[in-house]
Amino acid sequence: MAIRNIRIMGDKVLEKKCRTVEAVTPRIRQLAEDMLETMYDAYGVGLAAPQVGILKRLVVIDVDGEHPYILINPEILETSGEVTAYEGCLSLPGKSGLVTRPEKVKVRAFDLDMNPFELEAEGLLARAVCHECDHLDGIMYTEHVEGPLRDNDYQEDEEEE
Repeated sequence: MAIRNIRIMGDKVLEKKCRTVEAVTPRIRQLAEDMLETMYDAYGVGLAAPQVGILKRLVVIDVDGEHPYILINPEILETSGEVTAYEGCLSLPGKSGLVTRPEKVKVRAFDLDMNPFELEAEGLLARAVCHECDHLDGIMYTEHVEGPLRDNDYQEDEEEE
């Protein structure tokens, strides 16, 4: 496995529509493994292939650090409800903005053996599915932001001695 470079907003690859994955090859398996490692290294909850420069319809998501999902050719089938919350992106580090997303989603995808499956997601997992699927169509979350972006402050609390 390897940590790949994450493309930053402004990189033209992030604006392009991704191609369907026709078959899981050793290269696709390696890409999925590398994407998971890259996402964990960057403390993210999701990563789409174009964010590492590959125009394939592949995303990885893990919102709790224990249940990684690999979604090949994901397609959102149903959505319901709405939730507005701050959202960020590994391709725009240090920023976040208010985005309204569905509260629940149902997505159809393929696993690494090209077996189809459906995933019903809610909360942060639903948000991540929508966010990463947008990346596959060249859409950054900033296109959905309501109001201005804000700077995130990730400084750790300093202990007083």
